Amino acid sequence: MIYSIVAIGDPVLKTKAKNLPADLPATDMQQLVADMFETMYYAHGVGLAAPQIGKSVRLFVMDSGPMVELDEEDLAELEEGETPEAGIKRAFINPVMVSETGEEWGFEEGCLSIPGVRELVNRHADIVLRYEDENRQVHEEAFSGMAARVIQHEYDHLEGVLFTDKLSTFKKQLLKGKLARISKGDVKHDYRMKFAGEGRRR
Repeated sequence: MIYSIVAIGDPVLKTKAKNLPADLPATDMQQLVADMFETMYYAHGVGLAAPQIGKSVRLFVMDSGPMVELDEEDLAELEEGETPEAGIKRAFINPVMVSETGEEWGFEEGCLSIPGVRELVNRHADIVLRYEDENRQVHEEAFSGMAARVIQHEYDHLEGVLFTDKLSTFKKQLLKGKLARISKGDVKHDYRMKFAGEGRRR
């Protein structure tokens, strides 16, 4: 099932999500995860959090493969003995950020809930995340590089934070009008979206 992506302006994107209960049937969990991956790929995303499909629960999926694919020129620039970063495809249930460390680095981020907007965001290079997998087994794992960035972006969604919240006051002011238009549906997009206050799915 492909869900509509909730656009900026919907209160669900500014609400801290709740944990998924331990007694949630495994089949329901697996179906939700499968639907989220299907929706993410349909929208050409590399990550998708449950609030973005209107569900205020602590779950996100990601596949960072497209962000770390290197062409011949990129491969030639790798230092001797250095291996390219591998993409990570995974579902994260009830995640808890244990630590964010390392030098912050900037990257131009976008978001399926804010089509047409990309801005430079600084994030930590290394993180440690505690989470449950689809079988509700608990893991504590370290991530770095692009995977860490995608995870931090999606984790923010569960905290009710958008990447635009991390911009400077000046940059937010410049984007204010554009974000308002997006929230009303005045934006080009090539996937199904739901806009706040109107119940529209386009």
